[in-house]
Amino acid sequence: MPVFLLISCGDKDHSIKMKGSDTEVNLAVNLAEQYTEIDPDFSIAISGGGSGLGITSLLNGQADIANSSRPLSDEETKQFERKNIVLRTVVFAEDATAFVVHKDLPLDEIDLATLALILKGDIVNWNQLTSVDLPINIYGRQSSSGTHSFIKKKLKIEFSSAAKEMTGNAQILEGIKTDKSGIGYVGAGYIAHESGNQTVKILNIKESFNSPAYSPIDAHTINNNLYFFQRPLYQFILEDSWKKVKPFIDFENSERGKQLIIQHGYYIKDRTSNEI
Repeated sequence: MPVFLLISCGDKDHSIKMKGSDTEVNLAVNLAEQYTEIDPDFSIAISGGGSGLGITSLLNGQADIANSSRPLSDEETKQFERKNIVLRTVVFAEDATAFVVHKDLPLDEIDLATLALILKGDIVNWNQLTSVDLPINIYGRQSSSGTHSFIKKKLKIEFSSAAKEMTGNAQILEGIKTDKSGIGYVGAGYIAHESGNQTVKILNIKESFNSPAYSPIDAHTINNNLYFFQRPLYQFILEDSWKKVKPFIDFENSERGKQLIIQHGYYIKDRTSNEI
Protein backbone atom coordinates (compact mmCIF):
# COMPACT_ATOMS: atom_id res chain seq x y z
CA MET A 1 0.00 0.00 0.00
CA PRO A 2 1.53 3.33 -1.00
CA VAL A 3 1.95 5.66 1.96
CA PHE A 4 2.68 9.37 1.84
CA LEU A 5 3.27 11.34 5.00
CA LEU A 6 3.29 15.11 5.16
CA ILE A 7 4.11 16.56 8.56
CA SER A 8 4.27 20.13 9.79
CA CYS A 9 4.74 21.57 13.25
CA GLY A 10 1.01 22.02 13.79
CA ASP A 11 -0.69 20.94 16.99
CA LYS A 12 -2.36 17.57 17.40
CA ASP A 13 -5.90 18.93 17.03
CA HIS A 14 -4.96 20.41 13.66
CA SER A 15 -3.57 17.18 12.17
CA ILE A 16 -5.62 15.16 9.68
CA LYS A 17 -5.53 11.53 8.55
CA MET A 18 -6.62 10.78 4.99
CA LYS A 19 -6.87 7.22 3.63
CA GLY A 20 -8.38 5.39 0.71
CA SER A 21 -8.50 5.44 -3.06
CA ASP A 22 -5.26 4.91 -4.98
CA THR A 23 -6.93 6.73 -7.89
CA GLU A 24 -6.90 9.92 -5.81
CA VAL A 25 -3.74 9.54 -3.74
CA ASN A 26 -1.24 11.38 -5.98
CA LEU A 27 -3.66 14.27 -6.42
CA ALA A 28 -4.37 14.40 -2.67
CA VAL A 29 -0.66 14.54 -1.87
CA ASN A 30 -0.08 17.39 -4.32
CA LEU A 31 -3.07 19.36 -3.02
CA ALA A 32 -1.82 18.91 0.56
CA GLU A 33 1.71 20.00 -0.36
CA GLN A 34 0.37 23.16 -1.97
CA TYR A 35 -1.93 23.91 0.94
CA THR A 36 0.89 23.71 3.47
CA GLU A 37 2.43 26.70 1.68
CA ILE A 38 -0.68 28.67 2.67
CA ASP A 39 -1.07 27.20 6.15
CA PRO A 40 2.33 26.14 7.57
CA ASP A 41 0.60 24.69 10.66
CA PHE A 42 -1.36 22.24 8.53
CA SER A 43 -0.42 18.60 9.19
CA ILE A 44 -1.73 15.62 7.24
CA ALA A 45 -0.90 11.94 6.81
CA ILE A 46 -2.06 10.46 3.49
CA SER A 47 -2.16 6.81 2.47
CA GLY A 48 -3.78 4.75 -0.27
CA GLY A 49 -4.84 1.13 -0.17
CA GLY A 50 -8.24 1.35 -1.86
CA SER A 51 -11.60 3.00 -1.33
CA GLY A 52 -12.84 0.20 0.90
CA LEU A 53 -9.89 0.55 3.25
CA GLY A 54 -10.47 4.28 3.55
CA ILE A 55 -14.15 3.83 4.37
CA THR A 56 -13.34 1.12 6.92
CA SER A 57 -10.78 3.46 8.48
CA LEU A 58 -13.52 6.05 9.00
CA LEU A 59 -15.71 3.45 10.67
CA ASN A 60 -12.85 2.46 12.98
CA GLY A 61 -11.86 6.01 13.87
CA GLN A 62 -8.53 5.71 12.05
CA ALA A 63 -9.11 8.49 9.52
CA ASP A 64 -10.76 11.89 9.20
CA ILE A 65 -11.18 11.72 5.42
CA ALA A 66 -11.74 8.70 3.20
CA ASN A 67 -10.93 9.20 -0.46
CA SER A 68 -13.20 7.01 -2.55
CA SER A 69 -13.72 6.40 -6.25
CA ARG A 70 -17.19 5.00 -5.55
CA PRO A 71 -20.20 5.95 -3.43
CA LEU A 72 -20.94 4.24 -0.14
CA SER A 73 -22.66 0.90 -0.44
CA ASP A 74 -26.01 0.39 1.29
CA GLU A 75 -24.33 -1.83 3.87
CA GLU A 76 -21.63 0.77 4.59
CA THR A 77 -24.29 3.45 5.03
CA LYS A 78 -26.06 1.20 7.55
CA GLN A 79 -22.78 0.57 9.41
CA PHE A 80 -22.24 4.32 9.87
CA GLU A 81 -25.84 4.73 11.01
CA ARG A 82 -25.49 1.89 13.54
CA LYS A 83 -22.43 3.60 15.01
CA ASN A 84 -24.14 7.01 14.94
CA ILE A 85 -21.33 8.35 12.77
CA VAL A 86 -22.36 11.34 10.66
CA LEU A 87 -20.46 11.98 7.42
CA ARG A 88 -20.17 14.81 4.99
CA THR A 89 -19.79 13.90 1.33
CA VAL A 90 -17.69 16.03 -1.02
CA VAL A 91 -17.51 15.36 -4.76
CA PHE A 92 -14.35 17.21 -5.70
CA ALA A 93 -13.49 15.96 -9.19
CA GLU A 94 -14.55 13.78 -12.10
CA ASP A 95 -12.38 10.88 -13.22
CA ALA A 96 -12.37 8.28 -15.96
CA THR A 97 -10.94 4.77 -15.89
CA ALA A 98 -8.52 4.04 -18.70
CA PHE A 99 -7.85 0.58 -20.11
CA VAL A 100 -4.21 0.17 -21.06
CA VAL A 101 -2.13 -2.27 -23.08
CA HIS A 102 1.49 -2.39 -24.22
CA LYS A 103 2.21 0.01 -27.07
CA ASP A 104 3.24 -2.85 -29.37
CA LEU A 105 -0.13 -4.58 -29.21
CA PRO A 106 -1.92 -3.93 -32.55
CA LEU A 107 -5.15 -2.76 -30.92
CA ASP A 108 -6.28 0.84 -30.50
CA GLU A 109 -9.94 0.55 -29.52
CA ILE A 110 -12.32 -1.99 -28.06
CA ASP A 111 -16.08 -2.37 -27.59
CA LEU A 112 -17.71 -3.13 -24.26
CA ALA A 113 -18.88 -6.63 -25.12
CA THR A 114 -15.39 -7.70 -26.17
CA LEU A 115 -13.80 -6.04 -23.15
CA ALA A 116 -16.21 -7.88 -20.85
CA LEU A 117 -15.33 -11.22 -22.47
CA ILE A 118 -11.63 -10.53 -21.88
CA LEU A 119 -12.04 -9.56 -18.23
CA LYS A 120 -14.32 -12.55 -17.58
CA GLY A 121 -11.74 -14.87 -19.06
CA ASP A 122 -13.84 -15.98 -22.05
CA ILE A 123 -11.35 -14.50 -24.54
CA VAL A 124 -7.92 -15.78 -23.50
CA ASN A 125 -5.59 -15.07 -26.44
CA TRP A 126 -4.98 -11.89 -28.41
CA ASN A 127 -5.13 -13.93 -31.65
CA GLN A 128 -8.91 -13.96 -31.20
CA LEU A 129 -8.85 -10.19 -31.81
CA THR A 130 -5.52 -9.32 -33.44
CA SER A 131 -2.67 -10.83 -35.47
CA VAL A 132 -0.66 -11.42 -32.28
CA ASP A 133 -0.61 -14.91 -30.79
CA LEU A 134 -0.18 -14.24 -27.07
CA PRO A 135 -2.16 -15.38 -24.03
CA ILE A 136 -3.94 -12.42 -22.41
CA ASN A 137 -2.76 -11.38 -18.95
CA ILE A 138 -5.25 -9.30 -16.96
CA TYR A 139 -3.92 -6.74 -14.48
CA GLY A 140 -6.62 -5.68 -12.04
CA ARG A 141 -7.17 -4.60 -8.45
CA GLN A 142 -8.25 -6.21 -5.21
CA SER A 143 -11.94 -6.35 -4.31
CA SER A 144 -11.42 -3.50 -1.79
CA SER A 145 -10.63 -1.16 -4.68
CA GLY A 146 -13.35 1.25 -5.76
CA THR A 147 -12.11 0.98 -9.34
CA HIS A 148 -12.45 -2.82 -9.22
CA SER A 149 -16.06 -2.48 -8.05
CA PHE A 150 -16.77 0.25 -10.60
CA ILE A 151 -15.61 -1.84 -13.59
CA LYS A 152 -17.37 -4.93 -12.33
CA LYS A 153 -20.69 -3.10 -11.95
CA LYS A 154 -20.45 -1.18 -15.23
CA LEU A 155 -19.75 -4.32 -17.26
CA LYS A 156 -21.97 -6.58 -15.09
CA ILE A 157 -19.28 -9.25 -14.84
CA GLU A 158 -17.25 -11.31 -12.43
CA PHE A 159 -13.53 -10.99 -13.08
CA SER A 160 -11.57 -13.99 -14.31
CA SER A 161 -9.96 -15.96 -11.48
CA ALA A 162 -6.72 -15.66 -13.46
CA ALA A 163 -6.70 -11.85 -13.19
CA LYS A 164 -3.69 -10.53 -11.30
CA GLU A 165 -4.65 -8.49 -8.23
CA MET A 166 -2.36 -5.48 -8.03
CA THR A 167 -2.12 -2.96 -5.20
CA GLY A 168 -2.55 0.21 -7.23
CA ASN A 169 -2.21 2.19 -10.44
CA ALA A 170 1.58 2.24 -10.34
CA GLN A 171 1.91 -1.53 -10.07
CA ILE A 172 -0.55 -2.09 -12.92
CA LEU A 173 1.33 0.33 -15.18
CA GLU A 174 4.65 -1.30 -14.37
CA GLY A 175 3.17 -4.68 -15.26
CA ILE A 176 1.83 -3.47 -18.62
CA LYS A 177 5.10 -1.73 -19.49
CA THR A 178 6.95 -5.06 -19.42
CA ASP A 179 4.16 -7.40 -20.59
CA LYS A 180 3.21 -7.24 -24.27
CA SER A 181 0.24 -9.51 -23.59
CA GLY A 182 -1.17 -7.50 -20.68
CA ILE A 183 -4.31 -5.43 -20.30
CA GLY A 184 -5.17 -3.43 -17.20
CA TYR A 185 -7.17 -0.48 -15.92
CA VAL A 186 -5.97 2.66 -14.15
CA GLY A 187 -7.26 6.10 -13.31
CA ALA A 188 -7.04 8.27 -16.43
CA GLY A 189 -5.91 11.18 -14.28
CA TYR A 190 -3.12 9.04 -12.89
CA ILE A 191 -1.77 7.98 -16.27
CA ALA A 192 -2.12 11.50 -17.68
CA HIS A 193 0.07 12.75 -14.82
CA GLU A 194 2.47 9.79 -14.88
CA SER A 195 5.73 10.42 -16.73
CA GLY A 196 7.65 7.79 -18.65
CA ASN A 197 4.60 5.86 -19.83
CA GLN A 198 5.62 5.76 -23.51
CA THR A 199 5.41 1.97 -23.50
CA VAL A 200 1.74 2.02 -22.44
CA LYS A 201 -1.18 2.69 -24.79
CA ILE A 202 -4.66 3.83 -23.75
CA LEU A 203 -7.46 2.04 -25.57
CA ASN A 204 -10.38 4.06 -26.89
CA ILE A 205 -13.72 2.61 -25.77
CA LYS A 206 -16.81 1.93 -27.93
CA GLU A 207 -20.16 1.09 -26.35
CA SER A 208 -20.96 -1.23 -29.24
CA PHE A 209 -19.07 -2.56 -32.25
CA ASN A 210 -20.42 0.16 -34.58
CA SER A 211 -20.36 3.04 -32.08
CA PRO A 212 -17.81 5.85 -32.08
CA ALA A 213 -14.76 5.30 -29.88
CA TYR A 214 -13.93 7.71 -27.08
CA SER A 215 -10.77 8.49 -25.15
CA PRO A 216 -10.74 8.89 -21.34
CA ILE A 217 -8.19 11.69 -21.54
CA ASP A 218 -10.22 13.97 -23.80
CA ALA A 219 -11.85 16.86 -21.91
CA HIS A 220 -14.66 17.31 -24.42
CA THR A 221 -15.58 13.64 -24.12
CA ILE A 222 -15.73 13.74 -20.31
CA ASN A 223 -17.53 17.07 -20.06
CA ASN A 224 -20.24 15.76 -22.39
CA ASN A 225 -20.57 12.43 -20.55
CA LEU A 226 -19.60 10.43 -23.63
CA TYR A 227 -17.11 8.07 -22.01
CA PHE A 228 -18.60 4.89 -20.57
CA PHE A 229 -16.20 4.58 -17.63
CA GLN A 230 -16.34 8.05 -16.10
CA ARG A 231 -17.31 8.74 -12.51
CA PRO A 232 -17.21 11.29 -9.69
CA LEU A 233 -14.49 11.13 -7.04
CA TYR A 234 -15.62 11.35 -3.43
CA GLN A 235 -14.25 12.43 -0.10
CA PHE A 236 -16.17 11.18 2.93
CA ILE A 237 -15.44 13.27 6.01
CA LEU A 238 -16.33 12.68 9.64
CA GLU A 239 -18.70 15.38 10.88
CA ASP A 240 -16.62 15.52 14.07
CA SER A 241 -13.55 16.36 11.94
CA TRP A 242 -15.27 18.86 9.67
CA LYS A 243 -14.08 22.00 11.46
CA LYS A 244 -10.39 21.15 11.07
CA VAL A 245 -10.84 19.69 7.57
CA LYS A 246 -12.94 22.50 6.06
CA PRO A 247 -10.04 24.90 5.30
CA PHE A 248 -8.39 22.17 3.20
CA ILE A 249 -11.68 21.40 1.41
CA ASP A 250 -12.11 25.12 0.72
CA PHE A 251 -8.63 25.10 -0.83
CA GLU A 252 -9.63 22.21 -3.11
CA ASN A 253 -12.57 24.32 -4.28
CA SER A 254 -10.45 27.43 -4.81
CA GLU A 255 -9.16 28.44 -8.23
CA ARG A 256 -5.69 27.24 -7.28
CA GLY A 257 -7.08 23.90 -6.14
CA LYS A 258 -9.14 23.51 -9.31
CA GLN A 259 -6.09 24.15 -11.46
CA LEU A 260 -4.12 21.49 -9.59
CA ILE A 261 -6.96 19.01 -10.13
CA ILE A 262 -7.01 19.79 -13.85
CA GLN A 263 -3.21 19.57 -14.10
CA HIS A 264 -3.41 16.03 -12.71
CA GLY A 265 -5.67 15.01 -15.59
CA TYR A 266 -8.99 15.16 -13.73
CA TYR A 267 -12.03 17.23 -14.56
CA ILE A 268 -14.10 19.77 -12.65
CA LYS A 269 -17.85 19.33 -12.69
CA ASP A 270 -20.62 20.15 -10.24
CA ARG A 271 -19.39 19.62 -6.68
CA THR A 272 -21.48 19.45 -3.55
CA SER A 273 -21.02 19.00 0.17
CA ASN A 274 -23.70 17.60 2.43
CA GLU A 275 -24.46 15.25 5.26
CA ILE A 276 -25.67 11.67 4.83
